Amino acid sequence: MSRIAQCFTRLKQEGRKALIPYVTAGDPMPENTVPLMHAMVEAGADIIELGIPFSDPMADGPVIQQACERALKHHVSLRQVIDMVAEFRQSNQHTPVVLMGYLNPVEIMGYGEFAKKASAAGVDGLLTVDLPPEESDELSELLKPQGIDMIFLLAPTSDAGRMQRISARASGFIYYVSLKGVTGAASLDVESVATKLQQIRQHTSLPLGVGFGIGDADAAAAVAAVADAVVVGSALVKQIAAHSENPEQGRAAVSGILREMRSAMDALQAA
Repeated sequence: MSRIAQCFTRLKQEGRKALIPYVTAGDPMPENTVPLMHAMVEAGADIIELGIPFSDPMADGPVIQQACERALKHHVSLRQVIDMVAEFRQSNQHTPVVLMGYLNPVEIMGYGEFAKKASAAGVDGLLTVDLPPEESDELSELLKPQGIDMIFLLAPTSDAGRMQRISARASGFIYYVSLKGVTGAASLDVESVATKLQQIRQHTSLPLGVGFGIGDADAAAAVAAVADAVVVGSALVKQIAAHSENPEQGRAAVSGILREMRSAMDALQAA
């Protein structure tokens, strides 16, 4: 059983939901990433989404675009991101790590080399925003023997056929994008999210994570009531940006947000 599957199994037994923070690797500087990963786990993160810096992150709003720019100023590459995961694994063998980004860096490295290096470093999943399921078989067939889950996105506009195609190819969990638009958008409608998740569950037994538009503890708790996982990104990356000259303060701010979210989500279990 993969680390991701183990995580969701344990949480289900505990009656809890997964908290999945996203940060861009190398933001604001490469040496900050691994300490930040550890700080997020201490603050209650169950799975970490580590963004691969990319020059044209078209699914992301300004906050994460700028995070990529800050990381790329330090020439942070996919190889360095994988090395960061390996360093994280030196003292944390249990928290799943998902790499999230765009296909181009993986294609440049080569699917086979990526699969081997990522697996050796302790990567548990890959989510490539711009890889449609119909074109994913070649990469998926190389990741699967290495124990790396292929995670896909579904959106408010996804129809039943799309849900079925994604569900047939996905592993680990499915990431539901709660909003039409880019990361960091507002106006989260939890009732609409709940309706869509019910439709998706007709096609899959995989856990369903929800991201985009979750910026505070109340939103995290509301989404946790209907989903298996809550993904938070822009709210954290804003704090990293605000404290880019003092990464320790940035880590403390990120940890504070995650602790509030974790507390609000766990209150569901006690209710």
